[in-house]
Amino acid sequence: MEPLRILETASVLLAIAALGGLAMAGIRLSGKPHPPTWLAMLHGFLAASALTLLLYGWATVGLPGLAMAGTALFALAAVGGVALNLGYHWRRLPLPLGLMIGHAVLAVLGYALLLIATLRG
Repeated sequence: MEPLRILETASVLLAIAALGGLAMAGIRLSGKPHPPTWLAMLHGFLAASALTLLLYGWATVGLPGLAMAGTALFALAAVGGVALNLGYHWRRLPLPLGLMIGHAVLAVLGYALLLIATLRG
């Protein structure tokens, strides 16, 4: 697979995942303790698919430096997402706003780097 095609595919998957993330943030900020499980799972699966694809590209065909930096930020965001899901959502505890915002900031920064690398491609 070509590096540019990997970046484009991951960018689309992550854009869709981001829409779910925005919806979940809106739900949480509206006062509800956590979003619907189906939405959290869809968000996580889409983001994990994109991250897996980026890691595959990094390990096999190589990615531009900005895309590798974005991938590293996504990996950190994924750790936060797993913590939100397993530590809070599945236990039916309110999602902590600080962790949720930190997860989102890492993902947005990673996406910005990935998008710049993709558009330069």
